[in-house]
Amino acid sequence: MLYLQSGWGIFALVSTLDAIPCPCASALLQVCGLTVTYAPRGERPVPALRGINLDVAPGEIVGILGESGSGKSTLALSLLGLLPASAQVEGSVLLEDEDLTKTADSRWAAIRGAKIAMIFQEPGLSLSPVMRAGDQVGEVIRAHRPGARKQRDQEVEVALKDAGLTESGRIYKAYPHQLSGGELHRVAIAQALVCRPALVIADEPTRSLDVTLQAEIQNALRDMNRKQGSALIFITHNPALLTGFADRVLVMYAGRIVEAGPVAQVYRRPLHPYTRGLLQLVPERREGAGLASVLTGNRLPVIPGHLGDLDSSAQGCAFEPRCAARTARCQAEAPEEVAPEPGRRVSCFNYGK
Repeated sequence: MLYLQSGWGIFALVSTLDAIPCPCASALLQVCGLTVTYAPRGERPVPALRGINLDVAPGEIVGILGESGSGKSTLALSLLGLLPASAQVEGSVLLEDEDLTKTADSRWAAIRGAKIAMIFQEPGLSLSPVMRAGDQVGEVIRAHRPGARKQRDQEVEVALKDAGLTESGRIYKAYPHQLSGGELHRVAIAQALVCRPALVIADEPTRSLDVTLQAEIQNALRDMNRKQGSALIFITHNPALLTGFADRVLVMYAGRIVEAGPVAQVYRRPLHPYTRGLLQLVPERREGAGLASVLTGNRLPVIPGHLGDLDSSAQGCAFEPRCAARTARCQAEAPEEVAPEPGRRVSCFNYGK
């Protein structure tokens, strides 16, 4: 079961009852029919992504929303070419018209950091404990652009300041263990954006932070998005974090995108029962709402059941066992993705009900 406690506000969305085509050719990132199956030797294959279609425009902020196990992180690793050797991949991932699913290992060294970068959940774990923070940011520059050390140091200082670190000199010389959680996250942002990549993926980058630091990190990401024009994919399990931040939201469940559209319209009128359930888990903005409910004995809202084991041979809708609007058809058939109104996509036989 999934519980969320946070404040949230309402947001903006778009599609015709036609099947959804692959992303438009003018997009920065075009993912078409991406299917990923983990197939360890001697074990049953496990589907992680099933027919993912998405596009990201230059400078756009797209939120990926869903529970743990829905496929969000597998999608991020697919875009970065970091899937394990046991993963079988079908479909295409075009970044500026280059298909990343066919990219050789030697080519990835030139892509990661320069064209596409990632901010991980725990920046402290992704930074080397024996290198100064500034040197680690500078290594990204050195890997992609030859130049003098002095020039590189100047670029690092600018990147740290752009990430909201006013004491850039102190931060540059510090080792990761000498920095606070918020400072580590900002160093990770500087490291990801120092070479001005076209696309940045942030995988639950504020998960371990309190509400105040979450807002500060999101503001830093938004400021750099506006200043540099890098597109941002922001992965989260918390709907509240996308309000006022992302342009569009893609809701994932069991390896599929079950609903997509502008954040305001999806949050105001969700079409898929799973999206509706996620939004009902977020209490209205009021002081101590979650704690007050516990102390007075009131039950917090939940989505019944849990995200079970994925089975590529299973029939029907993956959300059917947990859905209050399910019908006999939901158990027998998997719904196709349709576009019921401009800009909106949904995979559900009973959408909007």
